[in-house]
Amino acid sequence: MRVLAAMSGGVDSAVAAARARDAGHEVTGVHLALARNPQTFRTGARGCCTLEDSRDARRAADVIGIPFYVWDMAEEFHDSVVDDFVNEYAAGRTPNPCLRCNEKIKFAAVLDRAVALGFDAVVTGHHARLGADGLLRRSVDLAKDQSYVLAVLTREQLDRAMFPLGDSTKERVRAEAAERGLAVADKPDSHDICFISDGDTRGFLESRLGSAPGDIVDGRTGEKLGTHNGAYGFTIGQRKGLDLRVPAADGRPRYVLSITPVSNTVTVGPREDLEVDVVTATRPIWHSSSGSVDCEVQLRAHGDVVGATVSVTGDSLVATLKSPARGIAAGQAIVAYRPDPAGDVVLGSATITEGTRAAAGALAAGEQAARV
Repeated sequence: MRVLAAMSGGVDSAVAAARARDAGHEVTGVHLALARNPQTFRTGARGCCTLEDSRDARRAADVIGIPFYVWDMAEEFHDSVVDDFVNEYAAGRTPNPCLRCNEKIKFAAVLDRAVALGFDAVVTGHHARLGADGLLRRSVDLAKDQSYVLAVLTREQLDRAMFPLGDSTKERVRAEAAERGLAVADKPDSHDICFISDGDTRGFLESRLGSAPGDIVDGRTGEKLGTHNGAYGFTIGQRKGLDLRVPAADGRPRYVLSITPVSNTVTVGPREDLEVDVVTATRPIWHSSSGSVDCEVQLRAHGDVVGATVSVTGDSLVATLKSPARGIAAGQAIVAYRPDPAGDVVLGSATITEGTRAAAGALAAGEQAARV
């Protein structure tokens, strides 16, 4: 089978390409040039898309013994990932750019081009598994599992994907890279957002959206507690950086409860006011034969799983949580998993639009009825 190996310049993608070649596939390596100006992207241990990474990927391909090319996809990346990131924050949501990159670049633009060139599949170094049944599963290395950011892939995309590392721990991958003589064996993992070179997300957004002063208010009393320079600089559940001028009467810290772009208002309150037990989402990618299922859901990258009943109808997904969750932000993904002896199976995903308290709503309705 002819396969295209996406080589980021890191240890995972290099070992994935080598394993695909060892499996008898005809492998071609490709590095994606995603930056309009590579110097504006993170470098060293923090990068995945820089000139340095391109050179590392080329050297790995030489050691493995496969052809290697660089594809310039800077415009596609900027339009589908960077602009989306900025627009989502401007709308009061919290996007996941790695998830969007997988959805729009690696398994859409790249896969489409690969198929047009006669390749049968795309190989990546993601830590996730595709079983013989074609279902996406968590990696055996739960600390490195990336099924959450792959859950946006459609059935057709998964049918043309290969994840050779899903049955290995990261420790084993590094050891294998050293055994193969790959110079990236000890290269640190990439972290944070590759296109924000200094790690200052708020500064990055302000440089594109401008200063937009507004109020920070108490969610229970409506009292003005402070001001901000842009509601886009906050996310649900945030505690640090609020710079409130009025301390809480009970001395407890406050957290961001909601962001309202229309009024440019950030609402804060105590930690318990973050709790939700119903999550609604849109644009579901659903692989289960049932539209309603008891399962587990993950509500943010690296977040804990929560038991839930998930119902999918048309373009809407509703998850009723069996225990409250906190810090649920619109724009993040909800991913549903079915526990399985062979590894948790991804049932599907959707983009979160809102988190609410069903119990609080019922209580409020009861109090209103009692007053009437």
